[in-house]
Amino acid sequence: MEIKLKNILIQDWAGHKGRPFLISGPCSAETEEQVMQTATQLANIKEVSVFRAGIWKPRTRPNSFEGVGIEGLKWLRRVKQETGLLVGTEVANEKHVYEALKYGIDMLWIGARTSVNPFTVQEISDALSGVDVMVLVKNPINPDLELWIGAIERIARAGITRIGAIHRGFSSYEKTLYRNQPNWQLPIELRRRIPDLPIICDPSHIGGARRFLHEISQKAMDLNFDGLMLESHIDPAKALSDAAQQLTPNDLKELLSRLILRNPSTSDPRLLDVLGELRQQIDVYDDHLLDLMEQRMKVAETIGRYKKENNITILQTTRWDEIINKVIAKGIAKGLSPELIDTIFKAIHQESINHQMKVMNNGVKNKADENL
Repeated sequence: MEIKLKNILIQDWAGHKGRPFLISGPCSAETEEQVMQTATQLANIKEVSVFRAGIWKPRTRPNSFEGVGIEGLKWLRRVKQETGLLVGTEVANEKHVYEALKYGIDMLWIGARTSVNPFTVQEISDALSGVDVMVLVKNPINPDLELWIGAIERIARAGITRIGAIHRGFSSYEKTLYRNQPNWQLPIELRRRIPDLPIICDPSHIGGARRFLHEISQKAMDLNFDGLMLESHIDPAKALSDAAQQLTPNDLKELLSRLILRNPSTSDPRLLDVLGELRQQIDVYDDHLLDLMEQRMKVAETIGRYKKENNITILQTTRWDEIINKVIAKGIAKGLSPELIDTIFKAIHQESINHQMKVMNNGVKNKADENL
């Protein structure tokens, strides 16, 4: 279902200088000198629209640097006055909103640990009622699209018209190359559900390390994201938070110079004809995949009947380990990523279990049902 928001297109946002809409600055405001030196250098990069800095920084565990608090808002105000850059910071409760607005902060964003809590998001929404400010909503830490959309809708109900989403990746128990799993299909589905909603990618929090920032930024641009939030620090090695993922302003400038910005569409009739033919081929393959899935589930149901007749449990862990290891190896040989194979076959396995469960429980009455 497509969701309609009374949303101002990002091209009409204050500070917009073209694609990508670039938000940059240190993870944390640490000292006035650090903030001003970083901001002064970033102001010389033509693509930077908004200077960002964390003021309140609750960490995963205590006894580490948790931000300078309200004092840092004074530094952001000075950045705005002396460099002309718009300024933004994260807010996690209504008090943060009131304090940030008091100091003329232009952009607020709701972090991943906050967007997961509808109660807190509603409090922030209430504090924003009647305010003209840019607001971005980061995805929740867990991959829950409805929760993300719900947070966006709550902010929109406050009357905010310059509202966007930030894709910063999702937490996972599994160790992966990146700090947070991109799960690109979620922001893609968000774009399908809310077509005019600006989406900003946060490569810093997805990658967690400088060496990944260009490839993630390029992928976001190739997926037609509207902007990037990249953390930049005058001296990343001395940063008090997230040192490994921050760039110097010079390194940021170099990264931007290597980005390839492609057109979202074309009017070339020959290219459109070629793309149309290739998309028809994909449609055919998709139909084949669905037919194969149907046949596979019928086999799974047959297996379920044999298990039921012989009083065998549905889940056979050893068999599943054999399947997943085998298909990942085959997938790699065919040029497919282990992540793709793992995701697809886990979903297939779950669907097979669902089909076998129906077979197992067919004709079995729940005791509660018998008492009705």
